[in-house]
Amino acid sequence: MTPSFLQGNTAVVGLQWGDEGKGKIVDFLTEHADVVVRYCGGANAGHTVRIGNEKYATHLLPVGIFRPDVLNIIANGVVLDPEVLLREIDEFIGRGIAISPVNLRLSYKAHVVMPWHKAEDEFREAAAGDKGIGTTKRGIGPCYADKMHRTTAIRVADLDHEERLRERVQRILVDRNKVFKALYDAPPLEWGPIFETYRDYGRRLKPYVDDSTKLLLDAAGARKTVVFEGAHAVLLDVDHGTYPYVTSSNCSALGLYTGSGVPPQYVQNFFGIIKAYSTRVGGGPFPTEQGNNIGDYIRERGNEYGTTTRRPRRCGWFDAMAVKYAVDLCGITQIAMTLLDVLSGLDHVQICTGYKYRGARLDYFRADMDVLAEVEPIYETLPGWRGNITGARKFEELPKEAQQYVKRIEQLVGAPVKMVSVGPERTATLIR
Repeated sequence: MTPSFLQGNTAVVGLQWGDEGKGKIVDFLTEHADVVVRYCGGANAGHTVRIGNEKYATHLLPVGIFRPDVLNIIANGVVLDPEVLLREIDEFIGRGIAISPVNLRLSYKAHVVMPWHKAEDEFREAAAGDKGIGTTKRGIGPCYADKMHRTTAIRVADLDHEERLRERVQRILVDRNKVFKALYDAPPLEWGPIFETYRDYGRRLKPYVDDSTKLLLDAAGARKTVVFEGAHAVLLDVDHGTYPYVTSSNCSALGLYTGSGVPPQYVQNFFGIIKAYSTRVGGGPFPTEQGNNIGDYIRERGNEYGTTTRRPRRCGWFDAMAVKYAVDLCGITQIAMTLLDVLSGLDHVQICTGYKYRGARLDYFRADMDVLAEVEPIYETLPGWRGNITGARKFEELPKEAQQYVKRIEQLVGAPVKMVSVGPERTATLIR
C-alpha cells in the first residue's frame, strides 16, 4: 500500500552535494510507481541498489528497472553516453534483469556524449591542474555546452539518420581537431570510426527511442503514478549550487520540468534525500568538513567512495544551513534520511546551525564559493549513541539519542523526516 504521504507523483532530489543514497530510496518508492523518469545528468551519476545479496550500480538506467512492471524513461534532460547505456543494459540482462522496449524508453531529444566531449573534458581538467573542478571526465560538461551551441550538438534522433550523422561528425571534428591541436597539441580524432560506431549504437538503441514527454502526458491522463529520479543534488545544480564546483545540469527539483517536459502541476510530492552527515567529492568549499579522525571514521563506516569513480569522498558533520537552503529552494514536502547507522559509536554528534563570516553571524546559506570558503560553522552538540541499529524496523526501536538527532534536524531544516534508512537493504527503511 502506498504511504499516505506519497499519494500522487513524486520528485526525488538530493539535498546536499550528492551521494545521499537516492538509489535506495527511489528503489523503495518504485514499489508504488508505474513510471520512473531520469531527467538530468549523465553517466557521471551513480545510484546503488541492493536487492537481497545482489548489489547493482546504475549510471543511466532509471532505478525502476529492477521492478518488472515499471516503465522506465530516460528523458530529454539527460546527456546520453550510448556506450555506457548499452553496456549497462547488457550487464543487467546477463544478471537476470528483464530489459526491453516494453519497460525502457529513451527520449529522441536527449543529447549524445561523443568521444570529443570526453577528450575535451580530460584535456581541460589536466590543463587546469590543481585549479580543476573535479570533473569525472565523462564528457558531461562539454556535451551540455554543445547543446547550447546547437550547431555542434548531436541528439539521439540524429543517430537514426545516417547521412545527417555522417555530415555532423565530419564537420564537428574539423573544428574540434583544430582547437585540440592549438590548445593541447593533441593528435586529431578520426571521423570514420566514430561515425561507424555511433551509427551502430543508433541501430541498437532505435527500438527504445520514443517521445518521452508524450509518454508522461499520456501517463498523467491515465492517472498513473510517476517517480522522477533526480541525479546529483541541489548544491551541485549549475544555477543554484556552489558554482563553479557544480555539475553541468539543473539537478534540483526546478530542473525536472524542462528536463522531462511536464508542467509544474504534474508533481505533488517533493521528496528530499539527506545523509545523516555531509560529504563532498572533488573541489569546492565544504564548511563542515572534518579532515581528522571523525572524517576518517565516517568515510570508512559509510564506504564513502564514489559509485562511478571510486574516489574517496570528503566527510563532515551535517550542515543544516545548506540543507535548509535546498529544502526551501525545491519546495520539499518530506525528507528521507539515509546512513544514520554510520554515526553509531560516536560519543557525540554535531550539527551546523549557522555560520560566522568576517565576525558576523550568517543565518542563511549563500551559494557563493568565496563566502563559503571563509565561513566558520557554528555547531550544536548532541549526545551520540552506541550499538548496531541496522536491525531496527521501527523508528521507536532506535536509541533515544538517535531519535533526538533526527528530530532536531527535522526542526532545523523545516521539513518532516518521513523515512530513515539504517542499512543498505530494502527492509532497513523505517517509515514514520
